[in-house]
Amino acid sequence: MADTPWLDDACSLVEAFRSGERSPVEEAEASIAAIESSDLNAFSFIDPERALDAARNADVSKPFGGVPIGVKELDQVEGWPDTGASLVFKDRIADHTGEAPRRFIEDGGVVPIGLTTASEFGGLNVSVTRLNGVTHNPWQHGRTCGGSSGGSGSAVAGGLVSIATGGDGGGSIRIPAGYTGLFGMKGTYGRISRGPDAFFRPGTVVCGVMARSVRDAARHYDVVAGVDPRDPASLPNPGNWEANLGSVDLKGKRVGILPAIAGVRLEDGVETQLRQAADDLITLTGMEVVDLSLELPNLAAQWAMGNLSTLLAEFGSLWPKCQSQLTDEVALGAILAQSMYNLNIAAVAEAQRIEAYAAMARAFDTVDYIITSTNPGPAFAADATTSAPTDNFLDVAKSHPATRVAFRGLMASLRTVNGAFPKMSNALVEAVVDKVPDLVTMGGLTIISNIYGNPAASIPAGLVNGLPVGMQVLAPHHRDAELFDLAWVYEREIGWPKVAPAVSAAAEPATV
Repeated sequence: MADTPWLDDACSLVEAFRSGERSPVEEAEASIAAIESSDLNAFSFIDPERALDAARNADVSKPFGGVPIGVKELDQVEGWPDTGASLVFKDRIADHTGEAPRRFIEDGGVVPIGLTTASEFGGLNVSVTRLNGVTHNPWQHGRTCGGSSGGSGSAVAGGLVSIATGGDGGGSIRIPAGYTGLFGMKGTYGRISRGPDAFFRPGTVVCGVMARSVRDAARHYDVVAGVDPRDPASLPNPGNWEANLGSVDLKGKRVGILPAIAGVRLEDGVETQLRQAADDLITLTGMEVVDLSLELPNLAAQWAMGNLSTLLAEFGSLWPKCQSQLTDEVALGAILAQSMYNLNIAAVAEAQRIEAYAAMARAFDTVDYIITSTNPGPAFAADATTSAPTDNFLDVAKSHPATRVAFRGLMASLRTVNGAFPKMSNALVEAVVDKVPDLVTMGGLTIISNIYGNPAASIPAGLVNGLPVGMQVLAPHHRDAELFDLAWVYEREIGWPKVAPAVSAAAEPATV
């Protein structure tokens, strides 16, 4: 058995299988052992028997033949838990495998090891739930991995598996990629099927992977992208994503550098590091910097409220009795949405969406790409449930049982008031955002590409205070290949660690 799991990218692991340097069984055993001994809490479930059986029968001629993977626990794998990362559905078992993981497993040839932790229903960009506890960042224990694909980011950067699935409905691939030093690609909306349950709302979710290299993500596109009749938004797959890496002529492409967008405030050191990484990328590619103004509405509050309201349909008759089983923020958010979400807020959200569409279209008339930060700062505390400072609105609302009762009473009163004064809800939402803007900071840099549907990638861009930060690059619709090439040039010439330094150090043989 290998001493540690493979610490390079997934493509090189396939090469090691084909050359006989490594075997799928050996690798599966190493991953299982590493997960069982890890203190990262990156996996919520593992299935050693299934994994070893798949490894023994692995076809290494397939694109990812024999590679152990983690599957985000918001994805479905038949026979595995289907909890939504929530105590409410802790006993639910998936009766089918989602189309994206099915293609990865069957067409790609991967070996599924288990489920990686996620935030509850994907509703928060953090790494803590009541069901699974706290997931830690391998760069520094006690720091967040972000979310909602935080467990996948922790598992890949933490050396447990070389690749893991993710999903991005508001930044949930890019945010953890930025925090854990990985490459995170959110493709054009529809690039990868969301079937068989391709819900229209929220109309922002894109499937993908947490990857150590650009070629891993490109090869994943080769395997998984393409039309699915059960997902009407799915796009044809032109293929050859990996083979075509490096084929785009980037010289002379126009790029705008906006360290922060949508009113998000960056923490100290982030802008300096981002500009250095952007300058390096521009020098390497020969792109031309163009002055760019991008005025965006802050979409996070109304968008999040509309999505939280859809949870009530999933809860069905379990609501409101299941409140005590939910993460406080999800429970209070659902109450808030139930009390305040109405046609007026929906109308405002749609007007903001159209305004955002127009702003992004104008921007991409001026430039080919936009460079901004992935996250406002490096990873914050792992057990935090928001990136906001303490004593904010939600902290007060959840601080004590009596306060929670009072909050629910206030929300019940608001439901009555909203019937007579329907525009009051949006005014209250705007007031909350104005008073505590940090409540919607996480995701503020990433969400626009989910709303607009354009491709965006987070590229590891160095360190701030010893922790990774990401350079996010946005491109117009259907120009995913160009983002792969930009990231590929940066990876080839500048590079980034494939795993967190502590993982590499632990794997080095001892010297005497």
